[in-house]
Amino acid sequence: MFIDSHCHLDDPLLADRLPEVFTAAARAGVERFVVPGVGPEGWPRIASLARREQSVHGAFGLHPLHASLFTPALLDELARYLPHAVAVGEIGLDYTYANVSRTVQQESFRAQLRLAIAHGLPVLIHCRRAFADLFRILREEQAERVGGVMHAFSGSLEIARECPGLGLYLSVAGTVTYENAVRPVEVVRQLHLDRLLLETDSPDMTPEPHRGQPNEPAFLAEIALKVADIRGISPAEVAAATTANAERLFHLE
Repeated sequence: MFIDSHCHLDDPLLADRLPEVFTAAARAGVERFVVPGVGPEGWPRIASLARREQSVHGAFGLHPLHASLFTPALLDELARYLPHAVAVGEIGLDYTYANVSRTVQQESFRAQLRLAIAHGLPVLIHCRRAFADLFRILREEQAERVGGVMHAFSGSLEIARECPGLGLYLSVAGTVTYENAVRPVEVVRQLHLDRLLLETDSPDMTPEPHRGQPNEPAFLAEIALKVADIRGISPAEVAAATTANAERLFHLE
């Protein structure tokens, strides 16, 4: 049994055909889904989906792309969703966004970390070209008290090795299956299995051999097969370890 630790089932590419998506996922052994919010427009849809589907676990946050929306009032609105959430996210820093102030991103990230800690929830972290500032803020806010996951981790092995000390898991996405993948393969090979999660980031980051079509949770099986091949273990061992890791991090029954 697999848990897709990060999939945007509220995206129109998936939301308009959810029965088909859930059926295909079940056939592939993917039975539970963590669905992160990226902004206030999507939070009600995710909350509604989680109420309807027992297999769906909602998370809520303000993505760095939307950090300019951050206000104390929005933080109060976010807090109202957290009693029924398994995490705060997708939050973080992304310095590839030239039109979103780094200062504003950091303020939004820091405030949401404090909210997560207050509610005892782990965080789903998005990070691109901002690891130094991200790690500094995590340490200053003592975010290891709740931990979290580096979503679709794209950093080096050296950066990966800093994550467990901050209470962070690393999530493996479809990029590990790409023919030219180097960093993701090395991270999977070297990091302890008890620090890895699996995700699709559906409908993005489609793994081989499905590239060219929208990603979906059923394709998590391709990621698991690649992880098993890299580590020289069975897919069943990958499933058991990553499912246990997700259950531990998100406090799933």
